[in-house]
Amino acid sequence: MMEVEARRIRRFGPQRPTHNTLLPLHVSSSSNHVSNIVSCWYCDYKISSFNKPLFHFGRRHARFLKVWFSIGVGFALSALLGVSLILLWELARTLHLCSSSNKLRNLASTLLFGFPSLLPDLRLSLADAGYIFISTIISVFVHELGHAVAATSEGIQIEYIAVFFAVLFPGALVAFNYELLQTLPHLTALRVYSAGIWHNAVCCAACGLALFLLPMILFPFYSSGHGPMVLDVPPTSPLSGYLAPGDVIVSVDNVPIRNAPEWLRINTLTYDVKLNNINISEHTGDLGIVNKMKGYCIPTFMLEESKITELLENQHACPNELTAFIKVLCSANGTQDDGQSRADPLNRGWSMYCLNTKDVVRLNRCGDDWGLARTEESSCVCSQDEFCLAPVQEPGLVWVEIAYSSPHECLSHAQNRIPFSETSGVEETNCGGTFIYVGDVISMARSIWLTSYQLRWGPKFFAYFPNVLERILIWTFHASLALALLNGFPVYFLDGESILDATLSHFTSLSPRKRKKVVKLCLLGGLLISILFFRELL
Repeated sequence: MMEVEARRIRRFGPQRPTHNTLLPLHVSSSSNHVSNIVSCWYCDYKISSFNKPLFHFGRRHARFLKVWFSIGVGFALSALLGVSLILLWELARTLHLCSSSNKLRNLASTLLFGFPSLLPDLRLSLADAGYIFISTIISVFVHELGHAVAATSEGIQIEYIAVFFAVLFPGALVAFNYELLQTLPHLTALRVYSAGIWHNAVCCAACGLALFLLPMILFPFYSSGHGPMVLDVPPTSPLSGYLAPGDVIVSVDNVPIRNAPEWLRINTLTYDVKLNNINISEHTGDLGIVNKMKGYCIPTFMLEESKITELLENQHACPNELTAFIKVLCSANGTQDDGQSRADPLNRGWSMYCLNTKDVVRLNRCGDDWGLARTEESSCVCSQDEFCLAPVQEPGLVWVEIAYSSPHECLSHAQNRIPFSETSGVEETNCGGTFIYVGDVISMARSIWLTSYQLRWGPKFFAYFPNVLERILIWTFHASLALALLNGFPVYFLDGESILDATLSHFTSLSPRKRKKVVKLCLLGGLLISILFFRELL
């Protein structure tokens, strides 16, 4: 993304008119007047007020900065080599010279874009677009600052720093005296060209460290590790009416939830696996799915009151305010098994029980699918006058028990919360409760806005700050990493072009003519393979 404007003009030769260059560049190194350019497809804004401060800083700390950017040369060469190997592997895979592997493509997509390679299905919100814009500005600034400081540490004057938009593509560049850089040793030029990639890598490390230390950084004002707090519940969320801003999620199926990532991980991974695991459920025709590992200990008197005797398939129905339950096999207690659970539901009638989930969630649990440390022998332990009953679910839906607390304004939350239906299974107190959600847990988990940090004191508006800071750090990490890797590609108009040229000049004894041919061949090959790679990646 970095391109030295003065270098680009002189590389094509002073005899070439400026209107034939790739961008409408009209400023030469000898000009003292810096003008901005505006056209129908390109505009830029040039800044020269930082020239002297940057030059004084670079010359004052020149000895340290040379060592610093020499380390960057090693990293940039490693990035160039790694990216080139990935491109060669992609070429070999396309030519069927090696077996195809999705792992490498998914890794490349994650590194370049920050998410798995499901780009056609990706939907970014307006807030995500804002985070991407801010993180891109930060990453580009860090990149260009690296080039500018590296140049001034070598005694090269900065002409200006420009921010531009070509069509809709944003970017930045640093213009300096290219002829002076050409007279310096090749290792010096390599330090300047590698500085942008190196600074982006350092920015990634800084973002990662800040994310790791964020609980300590925010500790004076925020607490963490006590459960994710709800920031917002959109009206379209399936949890609208169940949770309200300020509520804290305590557990899911008795599994304690400490932060927002755990909430997403448990709901999107654990239950996604369970839906595809036929061992945890038994298909019972049109009765739906009986979850044999997640149940409640129902007293005998409740069963007698709610039993629908010998109900055949295609005939089951419970009133709207009740939920269907059925007995499950209890290996630990033979007295609880009346022989029904061993019968084939497709060949004989089943006894179903219509229960109020609001009463059921108050009872003891049975089964080993609640996140509890139970052994197989005690998976269905209930008392002698109780039976283990599991809810009947529709295929593709998951039964989830969510416990929450309302530490702030509990009474007002309880009074103002939208009334629940009887089938929601809510056990609510003044300061929290438990409710049952049956449905698609993946969409449910992502439908609310959570934060892992709870404000100790201050206006409620500041409760959003940790999430905003965390998202900026995450997106800046990915944007800087993508910028570093992209500039490592051996293609035209990116840092990889200059790094490749300077590397061949420094480490080989090729003549200038042969070196130019080798560089041109590498750049053309890198460009073609890169186009193929990104086409497959997207």
